[in-house]
Amino acid sequence: MFLPLLRRRNPRLIDAAVAAHRAGDLPPNTYVIDLDAVERNAATVAAEAGRLGLRPFAMTKQIGRNPDASRAIRAGGITHSVGVDLECSIAAAAGGLAAGHVGHLVQIPRRRAAEAAALGPLYWTVFDEQKAREAGDAATATGRVQDVLLRIVADGDRFYPGHEGGFPADGVVDAARRVDAIPGVRFAGVTTFPATLFDAGSGDIVSTANLATLTRARRALEAAGFEHVQVNAPGTTSTAALERLAEAGATQVEPGHGLTGTTPLHAVRDLAEDPAIAYVSEVSHVWNDRAYVFGGGLYVDPVLGDASTDALIVGPGEDAASVTALPVEMPAPSAIDYYATIPVAPGAARPGDTVVFGFRPQAFVTRAFTAGIRGLDTGDPVLEGLWSADGSKPLALADALGGLDALGGGEGLR
Repeated sequence: MFLPLLRRRNPRLIDAAVAAHRAGDLPPNTYVIDLDAVERNAATVAAEAGRLGLRPFAMTKQIGRNPDASRAIRAGGITHSVGVDLECSIAAAAGGLAAGHVGHLVQIPRRRAAEAAALGPLYWTVFDEQKAREAGDAATATGRVQDVLLRIVADGDRFYPGHEGGFPADGVVDAARRVDAIPGVRFAGVTTFPATLFDAGSGDIVSTANLATLTRARRALEAAGFEHVQVNAPGTTSTAALERLAEAGATQVEPGHGLTGTTPLHAVRDLAEDPAIAYVSEVSHVWNDRAYVFGGGLYVDPVLGDASTDALIVGPGEDAASVTALPVEMPAPSAIDYYATIPVAPGAARPGDTVVFGFRPQAFVTRAFTAGIRGLDTGDPVLEGLWSADGSKPLALADALGGLDALGGGEGLR
């Protein structure tokens, strides 16, 4: 999927990942992120958004909420995040991205509304009036009035299973007035997801019915006297989508995969953003002419359907550029991804060999590590740090030994 793109447009990331794994600096099951490329991509998106009068909020879930990546995004000119859930917003803030948008796609749990309010988000999406009251109570306790976006729904709109919910779009004016009357909140605008999608038939991004729903809602609200209505329009966001969204009346966009060059459109067309992420693993063992490769992060975002996955097996002394990509037998979606398997010729793979994949990730739903790397352009790459998929520091062996010692059970490990 994205491996040929990586090999063609960012081979230095592959080379640096192989070298770091060989040196023992990268464990298998790690997403390696080119932080310089992420910074450039963020700058590209920010510049085009600024030209069109759009405000970008960065989505960091796909890259494991990596704080080094958040800092690179901010350095590129995107200062605020969108948190797909509260944990995402907290992790992004730890990396220096202020809270731009909370509550979408995942609503803020009632008992955690105070935490969300403490982040001081610019916008907070609610699916119903009860959630608006919770946001208002939490904001009031901090001395703020919270701007809220209404998730709206019309007949014919498309939502992924489990994403449904929102205010009926044909009653958006009345809903806005009711929410505006709730203490602690102020109606600010509307949102949906997805506003655009990749269409495999045309090989391009297309507007969904949801985007037209947002446009109609904005017009109705403005006709009713609401001013400065915000239109939040996420979905398959890269610079290639921004003009379409601006023409539809969007005011806010939310690049995620656009920041790593892994939207579906990047897979079929060279866009402004560079590919900036690879998955690194290792051959565990070979059995029946198959190399068993450590998993843990082998969740491939299914947006491109049943696209095949390839990988490079790079042995000691081999150059990744000269290695032939091999098709991977990925674990079934219903299975735990302990291993992927790669059919190999006898003697073509050995335990410990480095394996590099390129695919569209959703690191936050995996048990993978993430690691940012800088300096590929200068030829002196430096790893910034190793993080768990939730953006926290991984547990170290010292933590385990300390826990055993505290319980009097560590004697046999000395």
